[in-house]
Amino acid sequence: MSSRHVVVVGGGIAGLTAALRLAESGVRVSLIEATARLGGKIRTADDGIETGAEQFLMRTPDGGPSGAARLVSDLGLGDRLTHPALSAAGLWVGGRLQSMPPGTLMGVPGFSAALDGVATLADDDRDLGVPVLAGQDVAVGELVRSRLGGEVVEHLVDPLLGGVYAGQADLLSLRATIPNLYAALQTAHTLRDGVGASLVKRSAAGPVFGTLRGGLSSLVEALTGRLLDLGVTIHYGKPLRSLDDVDADGYVLACPAKPAAALLPAPVAERVSVLDYASVGLVTLRLPGAELPQLTGFLVPADQGLSIKAATFFSRKWEHLSGQPEPAVRVSVGRYGEVGALALTDEALGEAVQADLAKVLGPLPAASAVRVTRWGGALPQYAPGHVERVAEARSLLEAEHRAGREAGPKPVVLAGAAFDGVGLPVCITSGEKAAADLGEFVK
Repeated sequence: MSSRHVVVVGGGIAGLTAALRLAESGVRVSLIEATARLGGKIRTADDGIETGAEQFLMRTPDGGPSGAARLVSDLGLGDRLTHPALSAAGLWVGGRLQSMPPGTLMGVPGFSAALDGVATLADDDRDLGVPVLAGQDVAVGELVRSRLGGEVVEHLVDPLLGGVYAGQADLLSLRATIPNLYAALQTAHTLRDGVGASLVKRSAAGPVFGTLRGGLSSLVEALTGRLLDLGVTIHYGKPLRSLDDVDADGYVLACPAKPAAALLPAPVAERVSVLDYASVGLVTLRLPGAELPQLTGFLVPADQGLSIKAATFFSRKWEHLSGQPEPAVRVSVGRYGEVGALALTDEALGEAVQADLAKVLGPLPAASAVRVTRWGGALPQYAPGHVERVAEARSLLEAEHRAGREAGPKPVVLAGAAFDGVGLPVCITSGEKAAADLGEFVK
């Protein structure tokens, strides 16, 4: 093992992956987690239902295996991999539940998408002889609204982005949230052409999503076991106040933006600390004897008068959970800037969710069990310019280290959802890149 010592701050999936890759390279690693558990937003309940992240993309936009798919294989968990039994999701619009229109990318329709009964399509997506974008970042809602109309934003894009980020399309960066579409629009002359090009690139064969039998917590357990085998030291319940408190040859900050900013030099912290977060709640219901639609679940636009924003029919979606005696439905509440539902007690929130579910699905049996999970400040809200700000932060850190390489600041790299995006594959890839970048510094 190398005499070099690296400290990883944050025990979510990005920090765990960074620690793994560094330890595999022979570096001595200490991992510091502020809470009493590892895994970040991954948490599987005893009944096998996820109370945080539920699944992961199997492929990258160019068709290669995603970071999550690679890590599952590396850890020997391939035999646990499973895919949705159903692929059709629903949308609650105009008082009825209908199938999500195909041919869309994060809700943005391409030319093949049929939006009858969902949204009226504006006719402003004209070819003006130049690319839609020329390097500039924009809010997703601003762009889609200007070319395809407000109903497309409110009934399709907002629900999809709300499901992933709990955010509003008018406030979220296109480059950060739909990077493949942003890239396509640097050459495409219409928005729908850009969507079409992006959909072609991601049309590789095979399942889109995957998860693990036994729950995603088994991924965290396997990672933790591998880290311990490699001699990584793990410290729990230890918030770090200053990098000066732990001596190391380099640091990976894989924690949320504000804790990271507190550990960074002022010019870097200024660019990191502006990131805001949304809080969400997940309510899991056991509904004995309920007849659920042949869908994976459904989304609810914010203008449809319900407090819930999405529901997943776990017992329908995942075959390994279909044999459970009582169907499980997990409902999501909470959008950025809207905290009314999350201010309710667990009991009141459970009742409100059941009332909204009945409006969508019709009369339902009384829930035999209700579990409420709250994730405060869980989902980053990437405002336009986020990618540029993170790039500036990283450049400043690298320049500061290189300027004082002999006796100056130790190298610091950034990883995780605060910087590179949400979802297991993105965070895993971010952790791997951080380990590679830091490895160059500490050799």
